[in-house]
Amino acid sequence: MSDQSAQKRIAEFVKAHGKPGTAVKAVVEPIGRSGARIVLVGADGAMGDVMTKDVESATQAVEAADSVEAAEWDRETTAAAKIGPAHRRKMAKMQS
Repeated sequence: MSDQSAQKRIAEFVKAHGKPGTAVKAVVEPIGRSGARIVLVGADGAMGDVMTKDVESATQAVEAADSVEAAEWDRETTAAAKIGPAHRRKMAKMQS
């Protein structure tokens, strides 16, 4: 995914799940040779993914985005994510 495409997807997520005065959280995760994953957590608890070619591109996309703050999987970020029953069932199937 190009840097512009990543920034566009982040902006679309912010528009759909952001809230004035509350930043969308973005956690950058390296995924090996495949690149990097930006996990977005919206003000409404929705989660989204944006893939990039590497961690540097992901970090730059997060820094360039309006109403987005870089985050880690700390207590605050984890608590902000709302994981519904369908997602829990999907993850349980992956563990089997």
